[in-house]
Parts: sequence; C-alpha cells; structure tokens
Amino acid sequence: MGELSAMMGEEATPQTPLRARRALLKRLADVVSLPASRINAFERSVTGDLLVEMLRLASREERRRVASRLAPLAELPNSVARLLLRDEAEIAGLLIEQCASLSDADIVGCARDASFEHRLLIAARRGLSEIVTETLFTFGEMEVIEAVLRNRTARLSQVGIEAVVGLSRPSPNLCGLLLKRPELRPSGAYVMFWWCAAEDRRTILQRFAVSREVMQEASEDVFPMAAEEGWADPVARKALQFIERRQRNRAAIEKSPFDSLEQAVMVAARDGLTRETASEIAFLAGVKPLTGAKLLGDPGGEPLAILCKATGMSRVDLTNLWRSMRRPETLADGKIHPDWERVQITYEMLAV
Repeated sequence: MGELSAMMGEEATPQTPLRARRALLKRLADVVSLPASRINAFERSVTGDLLVEMLRLASREERRRVASRLAPLAELPNSVARLLLRDEAEIAGLLIEQCASLSDADIVGCARDASFEHRLLIAARRGLSEIVTETLFTFGEMEVIEAVLRNRTARLSQVGIEAVVGLSRPSPNLCGLLLKRPELRPSGAYVMFWWCAAEDRRTILQRFAVSREVMQEASEDVFPMAAEEGWADPVARKALQFIERRQRNRAAIEKSPFDSLEQAVMVAARDGLTRETASEIAFLAGVKPLTGAKLLGDPGGEPLAILCKATGMSRVDLTNLWRSMRRPETLADGKIHPDWERVQITYEMLAV
C-alpha cells in the first residue's frame, strides 16, 4: 500500500486524463457498498484503504459523490469514515447526518479533530450517546450546547448535565433548555435556581417540588429517639430537620434574644432588617449565615417564600419579611407590585 501511495502522490497535470480515475472511484465505492454476502470484511477493508488513497487526491466534487454514495451503508471501512469525517463540513455532514453505522469512536474523533461546523452538525445527529454529548460539551461552544439540548434523541450523562448547569450561570439562556431535559435532577435544578429567570424558577418549583410525607411517615418514630438523645448527633439532626415540616434550629431559641422566628421577623419589619437580625433569622431557621444572606438578598424574592414555607411561617410573616427589606408592595397607581405578587404566588404554590 505504501508503493501505491507513492505512485498516487504524483499529481495529475491539467492534461492528465481523469476519466479512468473517476470511474475507478465510483467502482471502488460500489465494491465497498456490496453486502456481506458478496464481500468479506478483509476485502472491504483493503478496498477501503485503496479508496482512501484515491480520495486524498480527489476533487471536492468527487469526494462529495463518494460520501453521498457511502452514507447509507450499514458497514463502512474505518479508514474511509475517518477521512471523510474530517473533510469539509459539507462533505462530512453527509455521513454525520445519514450514516447510522458510525461508531461513538468515529463521532468523538470527528468532534475532537474537526471544526466548529462539524460539531454543530454532530449536535443535531439522531441518537447521540452520553460519551458523544460529553465530548461536545467540553468545547464550551454555546451554539453546539444549545443544539444538543434541543436534540430530543440525544442522551446526556449526569456529568454532562452538571457541566452545562455550571455554564448556565454566565449563559442564562441555557436554563430554559436544561429544564426541558428529562436527565436534569433536583440537585442540578436547585443550583440553577439562583440565577434563573422568574419563569424558569416557577418551572423548577413546580417540576421539582418534593413531598416529604413518605419520609415523615418512615421516620416518625425517630424524632422521639433523637429528642431523648438531646439532638446530640449532628448528622441525624440535620437529616431530621430536612424531613420535618418545620425546618428550624431547635436549640437556637435558648440562645436567641427573640422568643421565636416569627418575632424576629416581626421586629425586622418594624425596625428594618439589620445584619444582626438577618443572622438571627438564619440561625433560628436552621440555615447557615451565608445561605440566609442569599435567601434574604435575592433580587427576585422567591427565596423568601421558600424560607417562610419551609419553616412553617404564615402569609403574615412573609409580608413582614418583605417589609423588613423595604421592598415595594404596590406601584404608583395602587396596583400590586409584580415582584410582590410573584412572591405571594410562589408561597401559595409550594408544598412542604
């Protein structure tokens, strides 16, 4: 085959007749296309190697014709697939879009070695596997990522989903596409919640709302056990706080200057939310100060509704919490402010 490559390396001059070459290209493509009953694997492989050497010196139109001829094949020599997949996007696209016999290795190799246009074509291919979509995500190309997310036949791994969730922070347009993917899990959606638009937040709260009734029933007798132990085990205490309807720090009341979480919120509404009061609210609610700051400082306001519902506070407490930050409740014309209306709707739609 090396001697053949050397002989073929002699470039044809403008006067060189090319009819035989074109005819031979067509014949070799026909041979490669023969069914398994007519040609064995070794013969197909050798023919494919010869075809590759000729394709290296073929014109663009000749390569396109061969790609079009081979695209529907159920079995394609690896050497031919590698060469054509790395050709111009228009030629490679014939295989990417139509050739069902391409392996994941073929497609991944094309994605890594070829251009952005090739990856965009791959992103729209039917039946992409997890390894292929992960590879496409590693390039960080927004158009390619969006095309993969829109591809309903593509399969995404959790590693791939987590990577795109991270990318959605600087590119919030990915949030809506991610929320349509069945592979997205609650943990990823909750992370994305912090930077999603209002409509996407509503979708997250509706789709990923988790009822704790089953967990509460299963662990009903564990609460008295933990109480007898004085809630000394931090692991059990944290898990039970999550399962319990009212997520609060049971030991905080003894150390707090406030009699209850509700009183802390009421004082904040009257005097304004100070850093000290905000820390006490977080402490009484059983969340870390940093988490409390994120909940109270979120510009959208939906986390306030989540905090109130999770800790068992009422609508009155939600109003007090909203007023504590001096956020507007009405517009200049007297109508309810859209932000405040959205927060109230969020509170009503949440289940604990």
